[in-house]
Amino acid sequence: MAEKEEKILYMCTHAADDPEKAAMPFVMAAGALTMDVKTVIALQGPAVYIAMKGYVEKMPKPGGFPEMKKLLEDFLELGGELRVCVPCIRERNIDESELIESAKTVAAAELTVIALQADAVFTY
Repeated sequence: MAEKEEKILYMCTHAADDPEKAAMPFVMAAGALTMDVKTVIALQGPAVYIAMKGYVEKMPKPGGFPEMKKLLEDFLELGGELRVCVPCIRERNIDESELIESAKTVAAAELTVIALQADAVFTY
């Protein structure tokens, strides 16, 4: 019998409004990925800006952590999945073409399925 794949979902709700809190899901996710845990970060509210092309390069450095650009790159290179809330980008007049290539949009039903399949859900 195959071993069950472990999964974690991190909900990120901050960007430049609170760089330290925005960084935490990426730091935690990188740790999980190095432990071979399937990891998804979902961006909601102001956090959707993190997925915009060029945004993380302008973010203030999060206290005690590497720059967001590095955290995002490391997360994606380790195989993390980045999901972006569709209603949240629409509210901010962000077009999907403005998002980085690795970002995948998600609505409530699909995000609920991801959460139900996860072994743990953390919100920052």
